[in-house]
Amino acid sequence: MARITRSILDPVLFPLVQPLYRLLHIPKKLPPEAIIAIGHSFAIIGAAGFTLVPLFWWTGIFAALGVLANHLADMVDGAHARATGQCRNGGELLDHFTDPLSFSYWMVGLGIATSLATGSPWIGLGFAIACVICIYATAVLTNIRAKITGSFELARFGPTEFKALLTTIALGLSLIMLWQPDSLPMLLVSLQTLLAVVGITQLALGLIKGVRAVNLSAKPADTTPWIVSDS
Repeated sequence: MARITRSILDPVLFPLVQPLYRLLHIPKKLPPEAIIAIGHSFAIIGAAGFTLVPLFWWTGIFAALGVLANHLADMVDGAHARATGQCRNGGELLDHFTDPLSFSYWMVGLGIATSLATGSPWIGLGFAIACVICIYATAVLTNIRAKITGSFELARFGPTEFKALLTTIALGLSLIMLWQPDSLPMLLVSLQTLLAVVGITQLALGLIKGVRAVNLSAKPADTTPWIVSDS
């Protein structure tokens, strides 16, 4: 399957993957799945950082570091698998499974932060649900399109750009908490509104482009019947 990225930032970051991988001196016997698990652990740390920003200004730094470390792991896990001959379908499945899960953690963390800052649990919950739905709908759309067309494609504003935006947001929230904490509730509501609108818009455009792409694909439509199995 071809893998194509139209990302704005990936062309800048891809040349850095091999130097970063060599710099890290990852043990050859370490399975790439372990790197995925480590990256996912950092995603959880990042989510906790987002959650606690209204209470402790410095947790925004942990949120930014969690997002950055997660992306670093996402950059080098494939390089490690190829360099050590440990490429496995299970590893690829785990990688694609954890990516939207990490983004969902961060959206839930921002949602809880919004609830804490505004004192209204329903505002943060509503935004978090909308964002998580968009994330998983986009993931499903991307994977089904890849299955039909044989090409796994990332949009101009893809995971790398989203992580860069979240890192900027995390650091910005820390600064706001330091200098203008009273403005944090309105800022969080505005940010989550923007994320939800952008997510819904991108999903709608992606769906339109996806339907067109699969219809133009040379691969014939799947007409095989379901097989009922007792096992």
